[in-house]
Amino acid sequence: MASAIRERLSADIKTAMKAGDKERLGTLRFMMAALKQQEIDTRIDLDDQAVTSILTKRASQHRDSITQFEGAGREDLASKERAELAVVEEYLPSPLSAEEIETLILGAIAALGASSIKDMGKVMNELRPQLTGRADMAAVSSSIKQRLGG
Repeated sequence: MASAIRERLSADIKTAMKAGDKERLGTLRFMMAALKQQEIDTRIDLDDQAVTSILTKRASQHRDSITQFEGAGREDLASKERAELAVVEEYLPSPLSAEEIETLILGAIAALGASSIKDMGKVMNELRPQLTGRADMAAVSSSIKQRLGG
């Protein structure tokens, strides 16, 4: 199944080329290259969930870079990373609120009958498709661990 996100990205690359928006075009091409590389490595066509996962990793890398550049006093590089992050985030689903995330966590724990830290993997696997690209998975993991008494 072809990815609608990838098709949108391809169309936006053409639009950025026609508009002469070099900064946006560079970011879009870099995103497309990451998707193509994953397809080559895995030899499968990516679906929207896989594309979202890859773009979520890219967004996380940009956030890490921003933190490092700001810490080093390189505001010029940090602002470039923020601009690229904004472009990547256009292709990610809207983030969930903390309350929505907690509701999903509690629902998954109840549905699976999870009662101990040993069940954490099952809960994470249940939530991953719903939360990928919409929540910080490290924070979700921490919250689940806390609820299961870890």
